[in-house]
Order: sequence, then C-alpha cells, then structure tokens
Amino acid sequence: MASGDTEARIAAINKAVLGADAKTVDFLQALADDAVKTTAGHVIVVKDGKGYEPVTGAPLKVPDDAEDVINNNLLRSTLDTALAALKLASPDQAVRAAAAQTLLAEPDESRLPLVEKALAAEQNPQIKEKLERVRAASLLDSADKSRRLAAAAMLAHSRGPETKLLLNERLGKEGDAEVKAALQAAVHSIDGRLVWGDRINAIFSGISLGSVLLLAALGLAITYGLMGVINMAHGELIMIGAYATYTVQGLFQKYLPPALFGGYLLAAIPVAFLASALVGAILERGVIRFLYGRPLETLLATWGISLMLQQLVRSIFGAQNVGVENPGWMSGGFTTLGNVVLPWNRICIIAFAALVLLGMGWLIGRTRLGLFVRGVTQNRPIASCMGVNTARIDTRAFALGSGIAGLAGCALSQIGNVGPDLGQHYIVDSFMVVVMGGVGQLAGTVYAALGLGILNKFIEGWAGAVLAKIAVLVFIIVFIQKRPQGIFAIKGRSAET
Repeated sequence: MASGDTEARIAAINKAVLGADAKTVDFLQALADDAVKTTAGHVIVVKDGKGYEPVTGAPLKVPDDAEDVINNNLLRSTLDTALAALKLASPDQAVRAAAAQTLLAEPDESRLPLVEKALAAEQNPQIKEKLERVRAASLLDSADKSRRLAAAAMLAHSRGPETKLLLNERLGKEGDAEVKAALQAAVHSIDGRLVWGDRINAIFSGISLGSVLLLAALGLAITYGLMGVINMAHGELIMIGAYATYTVQGLFQKYLPPALFGGYLLAAIPVAFLASALVGAILERGVIRFLYGRPLETLLATWGISLMLQQLVRSIFGAQNVGVENPGWMSGGFTTLGNVVLPWNRICIIAFAALVLLGMGWLIGRTRLGLFVRGVTQNRPIASCMGVNTARIDTRAFALGSGIAGLAGCALSQIGNVGPDLGQHYIVDSFMVVVMGGVGQLAGTVYAALGLGILNKFIEGWAGAVLAKIAVLVFIIVFIQKRPQGIFAIKGRSAET
C-alpha cells in the first residue's frame, strides 16, 4: 500500500479494505493524511513528529533519509473511497450517509462485499436506499451481462443527476446492444424525474425572487401607491437597512460571545426598520412635505438625495462591498427529489416577506394609524376638517414605508453583497411592481411581485437572464398599455379624481 507502482498499490488497498481492522483503518488514514514515510524497506507512520510501526504501534526513530510516500490523484481518490467503505459500519447515521454518498460517486465492484454487509445491517430507510444504489452502480462495470442489466433496471428508479452521469459514462463504454438499450431506458427514466425537479426549482426560485421584489416594493406601495410621492431614494433606504444589519453583526462579533452570534439577525430586524424609518422621517419633514402635489419635483429632489446617501455610505463604510454572514440556522438547505435543493436563507426570506405583508395589511386595515393614513390619502381636506393632523400622518406614513424598505435591506443582506449601490438594483423593479399591481392596491403589489418573479425565472430557464429581463420589461409595457390602472383598478368616484 505504501510502495510500488500505482496499480499495485490500488490493488493492495482494495484487498486490505475487505478484511480491515482498526490498525488498517489507522494506516489508511495516515496514507490519506500524507503521514507515512519509507526507508530501507520499512514503513513508518509519523504522528505529532514521532515515528511508529504501523502494525504493532511501537515507537520508531524516523531516519534522516526517510522518504515521504507520494500519493497521486488516483491514489487519493482510492483512499477516500476505501475509508468511506470502512465508515459504513459507523454508529453515526450522518457518517454512514456521507460514506454512502462518497461510494456512489466512485463505485467499485471490488467493494461489493462491504456494501452488501452494510446493507444487511442498515436500519435507516434513506441510507439503505442509497446503499442499494451504490450496489447497483458498482455492478455497472461487472463482466457479467445479467448483473449489468439488473444494475441498469435498479438505477432507472433513481432521481439523482449523479446517477445519470454514471449511466452515461457506462453507456459510452458498453458494447452489448441489450445492455445499451437498458442503459438508455434508465437515462430516459431519470430525465423524466429530473424535469419535475427543474420545474420545482424554477417555481421556488420564482417565489423567492417574488418575495424579494415584494419586500422591496411594499414600502414603495405606501410612499408612492398611497401618498403619490415618487421617491427615487427608496433604494437607498433599502441600502441603509442592509448596512444597519452589517453594523449589528459587527457589534455581535466584537462584544458578545460566539455562541450568541446566531441571534444577531433577530436583533438587526428592528434596528434596520428604525434606521430607515428615521431617515425617511427626516426626508419627509425636511424636503417632501414642501413638494406634495408636484411629482416631478419630488422625483428630482429624491434622486439628488439618493446620490447624497450613497456618497455618505461610501465615506463611512468605504466603496467596497461588505460581507454579511448567514447565521448558522440559515445555512445549508433542504434537499428533495435528488436535484432540488431549497436553501434555508431563501425559505426564511419567503416566510419573512409573508410576515411583513401580514403585519402591514393589519396596520393599514385594522389600526387607527392605518385609518388616518387611508383617510388623508383619499381626501386630505375632509380628514383635516375632522381633526386629523395631516402633517403628522404624512410623516408617520412616510416613515412606515421607509422602515419597511429597511426590512427589505435586512433580508437582502442574507442573499447577496451589501454595497453603496445595493438599492439601485431594485428601485426600477419596485416601481414596476407597484404600477403593475395598481397604485394604492396592496393585493395588486403581492400578485405583481410573485407573478413577475415566477415569469422571470421560467423565461430565464430557456432564454438566459438578460433576455428574461428584457422579456419581462416588454410584458409590463404591453400590460400597462392595455390596462393603465394595473391589475386592481380603483373603482368609484375616487378613480376620476
């Protein structure tokens, strides 16, 4: 295992695996760790700078002329799969599952006795199913035609793209017509299952993108949809929420123990809301309140303010993007159907968008503040006559819309880079969602965001990201031409005013 040509060493490793004991496992691990030396026909395992005899474990002095055992890529792959085969007997289910996955990527008929032994002892249904696929994949290169046919029939029920790759590799080497037909049928069967996985991926990606657009557009649905203010600084309010999240992360890393780091995102949510809401309130009291009823002037003023906010962030945090880490509970993903992986951070953002939507709907539709906001936006003079302080309501409504933009920035920090230009990527899409859904219509904003997200991902699947963006833009233009008031048009006398 430690000397000779590559083929002889691989044969020795495969033979040793079949009857391996604890000493053999330790020696294979030492080979994989490049901790083995040879000298004058002797093999020495080096651990913590000291030499040991591999069989008895007796201490040995490492001679100065001892040479390192060199492993090429083929030998490293063989060692990895050999160690994986030996881990099939581990009491830890996670270790056995990982070992089975490693063997599935590098199947070898010589390890069938170990696989079958593990199959007989395995109680976990998921691991047992994976081991059966390992057994079938190992038989693909068998000299026995009947075994190859049985392997093709077994692998035809698989859902994983890695199994399709193994079948295609065998198909290129197969000379028997009957076996080749069975392999082709198995590939076709797997393709049918992978198509459904691709569709589920597209739908999930579309809902994920839609939830991001919804978060970005919800705040704008208040400031533009209800108040009629064309706020070009909305993207920068999203950016402020993202940088507030980054700041909270830094405080947790610097002042709190590492065990509490996973909770930084929960603390960042109210901080991001309040930071953006405060900036929005200052913006409304200092600039917007003097420009109500003059949409073009609000557009120009807020565009200039957006440039100022970008430069302010560059001066404080620098022009380069900053990194915001996912908490441990948002890392990884949920795997199903073999080729479908649903990331936890995307799932959490979808749930977060739903909670923000429900909270906003309750606030606008069920609270005193929401009643005043609706009253002021529908008929300001009458609301003022009824004793409503319209100036104060304007500030609170604008701060609410800005705070929701901050929540969007908090969520976006978990799926992408945070930089001074973050908001510029979403400002146009946010306006398109609000206009297409119907100005002032919360339900329309939801339908437009999810619809555009799913449509974009389905088109992106066969046309590419750039053409998908163009196609969605053309669709929105045509839709607005045919239905200028959006999905949900305002009905009644207020529609004419």
